[in-house]
Amino acid sequence: MSVVESARADADTGVGEGPVRLDGRLKVVLAVLLVAQFMLAVDFSILNVALPVIGDGLGFPLSNLQWIATSFALCAAGFTLLFGRVADLFGRRRLFLAGLAVLGLSSLAGGLATSPDMLIAARVFQGLATAAVTPAGLSLLTTSFPEGPLRQKALGLNGALMSAGFTTGAVLGGVLTDLLSWRWAFFINVPVALAVLLIAPTVIKEPRPTTRPKLDLPGATAVTLGLLALIHGLTQAGEHGWGSGPALGWLGAGVVLLIAFYAIESKTAEPLVPVSVLKRKTVAWGNAAGLIAFLTETGLVFLMTLYLQEVLDFSPLAAGLSFGVLGIGTVIGGSIAPRVIAATNTRTTLVAGGLLQAVATVALVGLGETSGSMWLLLIATFAGGVGNMLVIVGFMVTATTGLPDHEQGLATGLATMTQQIGITMGTPIMSAIAAVNTGIRAGITTAVVVNTAIVVLGTLTTALFLRTKAVHRGSRGVSAS
Repeated sequence: MSVVESARADADTGVGEGPVRLDGRLKVVLAVLLVAQFMLAVDFSILNVALPVIGDGLGFPLSNLQWIATSFALCAAGFTLLFGRVADLFGRRRLFLAGLAVLGLSSLAGGLATSPDMLIAARVFQGLATAAVTPAGLSLLTTSFPEGPLRQKALGLNGALMSAGFTTGAVLGGVLTDLLSWRWAFFINVPVALAVLLIAPTVIKEPRPTTRPKLDLPGATAVTLGLLALIHGLTQAGEHGWGSGPALGWLGAGVVLLIAFYAIESKTAEPLVPVSVLKRKTVAWGNAAGLIAFLTETGLVFLMTLYLQEVLDFSPLAAGLSFGVLGIGTVIGGSIAPRVIAATNTRTTLVAGGLLQAVATVALVGLGETSGSMWLLLIATFAGGVGNMLVIVGFMVTATTGLPDHEQGLATGLATMTQQIGITMGTPIMSAIAAVNTGIRAGITTAVVVNTAIVVLGTLTTALFLRTKAVHRGSRGVSAS
């Protein structure tokens, strides 16, 4: 039985009885897919520190500077579900390679940009490429490894590198901008994308689809426009406050369009997202846990960046380097998460990770106004990174378990959409909460308390509503549902 056939059989039975060791080809497949996902995660944060420098270099008006990040986030999150389903229908490998080619070319264009319009266009195409490559790469990962220990290990490494990539982006952006130029934050993608494009076709195999179902264009239009409106509304809330007209208008439009999307999917013969999938508790509550995990951690990184630069007066580079300990915590969390899942189950892992993240986050309320508090920040962010990664890996395993191969692109598209919406929501939500208070220090403290409350809420909903199957122990390994 081939690896793909084994994965399909496991998906039907829910039992992980596949091989527990990686052969040479699978190791290369895993490395190629992880490098691509790491690069995409880096892109989410690599320009954050460099925004003021880019604005000065290209003549961006201060009021439009945020569009360098927003244009990317809108496309990366808004089109993810659509591209995840396109990958199922027309080929994950093909979409993965095409998206990487677009990412490499748009990164080159961004590095060579001579005007604001050219840079924004490059960021739009980077976002579209990310929306295509991320779910296609994740579905290739889940269909290349059968449910059970191998898939849990692969998703654990993927989750660790995704989170570490976000932290690495903040550090790398500061280093490249200080030592070379902000343009290298774009150029660095080009050789990585080229290397993956050269290696991937030789090791990643996928059979051509035997049929070509129709793409649900009404559903695709409704969900894409709904997500774009929702994410744009969140960015408006971060800029103008949650009670502002633009924020409420865009958020309201997004909610209406997503309700329309659900109604369309309930009636169409070949839906973009079958309602039966959305009603699966593992899909629904797994994605809810993932949304909270990404929202709270990226929001906390923003708050601690604000604390380091505005309260402790750290430079952008020093602030970025301070998150290295958080990155180490996420790598460790991603490495141990598959073992925790195998020893217990995904629900226990999600709850344990959430509790650890909550305790670590609330500890940050004790930060003072001198650098003497750095020991607390480093310990808390390290522990929080471990806990957050337990949740992220638990979410990925939960949200993609029990679905057949032909729905893995959909499952990973939903999971990727969850990830990117969470990343996009974190900063504006925490920024708006922090801005309610008159003082920076008081605002950060309030936002940290709210961040902790959101983590606790996510942990409680997981404990109360998520149900997982018993742990399967077979002769060739251990698999947690």
